[in-house]
Amino acid sequence: MVNGRSVPGNRWDLLDGAEPAEPPAVSVVVVHYRQQAELDRTLAALRRQTHPAGRTQIIVADDGSPEPPRVPAEVELVRQADEGFRAAAARNLGAAAATGDVLCFLDADTVPEPTYLERMSRLPALAPEAVVVGRRRHADLAGLPVDAPVETAGPAAELPEPQWLRDGYRQSRDLLDADDRSYRYVISAALACSRWFFERVGGFDETFRVYGGEDWEWAYRAWLAGAVLAHAADAVAWHDGPDWAGRDLDDPERRARKDAETLLLADRIPVAGSRGHGVRSAGADVVVRLGSAPSAAAAYVCVDSLLAVLPSARVNVPGEFSDLFEADERVSSVPSASARVVVDVPVAVRADGVAKELQDAVASVGVGTLGTAVLGDIRIDSARARARRATWGEELFETRVYADPGLAPLGADPGLAGYLGGWA
Repeated sequence: MVNGRSVPGNRWDLLDGAEPAEPPAVSVVVVHYRQQAELDRTLAALRRQTHPAGRTQIIVADDGSPEPPRVPAEVELVRQADEGFRAAAARNLGAAAATGDVLCFLDADTVPEPTYLERMSRLPALAPEAVVVGRRRHADLAGLPVDAPVETAGPAAELPEPQWLRDGYRQSRDLLDADDRSYRYVISAALACSRWFFERVGGFDETFRVYGGEDWEWAYRAWLAGAVLAHAADAVAWHDGPDWAGRDLDDPERRARKDAETLLLADRIPVAGSRGHGVRSAGADVVVRLGSAPSAAAAYVCVDSLLAVLPSARVNVPGEFSDLFEADERVSSVPSASARVVVDVPVAVRADGVAKELQDAVASVGVGTLGTAVLGDIRIDSARARARRATWGEELFETRVYADPGLAPLGADPGLAGYLGGWA
């Protein structure tokens, strides 16, 4: 692990002005496929970095180019077979060869300015859960000498920068105000994190076999694992050519590829705004865990009222009640996999009377410095708070305690008919 600490919530600004005791060991993973000229330019720029060369490992991860790329003797080359677009697998291959404390991912056609590695590695060296995205600018660099200083060549040949990215960084104060959908502003062509955290989160999802999407899926998993998201606006890398989103807007093939990416993400990122409005995703966004109930009727009222308030949730019930909910695939006695939020209900209660408070808590935890909410005996815990708690052995998020909602445990006879009929 990098020698550092975590910070509360997403408060990377608390580290403003701080510097590592020594420059961290950085492993740069450059993903390549049939772009020798662009790779030459990027490798030349990496030789001009202010970060010490003796603390920098450069790895070119080739995605099955017909001919191996030519790299200098000091650059490591790892290759995989050409089985279609497999940038996610190539990044994982490069990361597996890394020895540095900080991983920095670049694409072969993304050329860093001289201070890039120094600025990208600062936060991951100070806070091991920091995930930093640099500023990717665009320029037409074709035809220029490969060793032309990109900090002057880029601005002279600049192309439009994606406005949606600029707006996202501005509105979130460079991701300081990140939320559950801020993964959209993390791009793997200009990404850095500690190697410890990358291994903890797990690598990029290698089932992504089309352009785009694998960085967003990884960033969302990282967010749930407690990532501190930050945009280093002063860490600039120049992409040779226009933004992909700005090319051939009316091309049906391009639109189809974008749709394929969106469908994959909808299945893997079950948060509102990414998942379907009615169709359920493979993963769970919210998991409710019922500890006990004095009767089948009480269990039914509790689970039914919870799902009325949180219709997209998955509910875990004690095994003795599993047959009661057999017709509803959202309810099971089998523990659910990880989720953005876990709602622990130790004893059966009727939840419709606290619908607003429960919905507010589920939407709020994990964002900013709020990690947990308490509503009577119900505890609403974010994955981010749980992950940080497990790592550091202390609370690094705040807990909100709602005013006593008067949630009384249900008795063995909860008035089931009146509940269903609406008169109780």
